Amino acid sequence: MRSHARTALADVQQHAEAVFASMGVALPDFLFNAWCTIPDHLLQLSVPAFEYPRSDAPAGFRLIGAIPPGPAGDFPLPHWWADLTAGRRVVVVTQGTVANEDLGQLVVPTIRALEGSDAVVVAATARPDGPDLVRAALGDRVPENVRLAGFVPFEHLLPLADVLVTNAGYGGVQSALRHGVPLVVAGETEDKPEVAARVTWSGTGVDLRTARPEEAALRAAVDRVTSEESFRERAEAVRNEIAQHDPFAAVAEIVERGRPTTRG
Repeated sequence: MRSHARTALADVQQHAEAVFASMGVALPDFLFNAWCTIPDHLLQLSVPAFEYPRSDAPAGFRLIGAIPPGPAGDFPLPHWWADLTAGRRVVVVTQGTVANEDLGQLVVPTIRALEGSDAVVVAATARPDGPDLVRAALGDRVPENVRLAGFVPFEHLLPLADVLVTNAGYGGVQSALRHGVPLVVAGETEDKPEVAARVTWSGTGVDLRTARPEEAALRAAVDRVTSEESFRERAEAVRNEIAQHDPFAAVAEIVERGRPTTRG
């Protein structure tokens, strides 16, 4: 991965070195390493239970808790909201707000995989035309147990969920863990494989290791995560650790202190 990144970003590295040189200093490291090693403080929005221990972490590195929730605001509940508290499993599936151009990667296969099951499947498409796109992909035959949504605030939805099926976007995964919700993850682009690997390492879910999982694999993963208590227990353990952190207070402490971390 490091070798590939250095090759793919060779032009960016050259540009960054030129920018640093124009200011009379040298870029001391590969760009992706430098943003971790140059700053006096590096604050990561996560907790130790979800991050590999690192003996080589920079001196100013701190895990300060999960991404804080945004303001809940007024959200008109859809007519099917009561279905989420009727005693059936609640499976939320999303491709997040970036990699959701093709909902046939994960949202549609999950719907098909769980059609006719005992679960209520909420497809949170995160785009206003998402429900229409899903209907079209399904041939206007939406299964009885599926509820389609454009934007649904996770602060309202995740407390009712038994599992989140996601392409492993960092924000969505952290939001799920902040609510103690276990995961089924399936992603291949950007940072998603790294996030998915941490889901496996932390015991909080199952990684399908592909952006286009088969329906049978999705069904088996959802059944496993919702039936084996260990996944919920690990997700709740991470939730409890997150609850001990206040990211805003951590940032404020460093800003108000106004001095760099002492380096050896």
